Amino acid sequence: MADENFPQDTSSTPASDTLVASEPLKGAGTAGDDGKRGAGAFVREEASKFAGQAGDKARSFADTGKEKATGALDEFSTMMRDAAGSVDERLGEQYGQYARSAADQISGLADSLRGKQVDDLLDDAREFVKKSPAVAVGIAAGVGFVLARLLKSGLDAAGDLADKGDTSGDPGVPKA
Repeated sequence: MADENFPQDTSSTPASDTLVASEPLKGAGTAGDDGKRGAGAFVREEASKFAGQAGDKARSFADTGKEKATGALDEFSTMMRDAAGSVDERLGEQYGQYARSAADQISGLADSLRGKQVDDLLDDAREFVKKSPAVAVGIAAGVGFVLARLLKSGLDAAGDLADKGDTSGDPGVPKA
């Protein structure tokens, strides 16, 4: 019905030379597409390399942190065992035994950390969060609070030191 309203083109153009809007142009833009595909592949490859390097660096930092944490736990455990003797003398052997038991638990935690890879520790943390999300949020809030207090006290101490500094500009004049 639409053909009746519009006159048909009766020119002598062969059907193979006409372009149809639904067909892509043959040979047009293929170099540009290859360039885009090449650039996209290059960007993906570089991003993958960068992500791999970042992951390796993060694992290295995590391993260093794990070593420092296990060392600190070992030192704390030793300190608790040493303190257990004075707790025995002051409060009684029962309380000294609590201190020794806590030292053993801390030492066991250090040994457990030392025996695991960082990826295993991350998997354990994920499982813990899945099993006990409320406890995980509480721990995160507590750690955040402690870190904020430490940071604030460090900034306050730095501000106090700056306030006590000599601001007279004349090194020979004592501050009043």
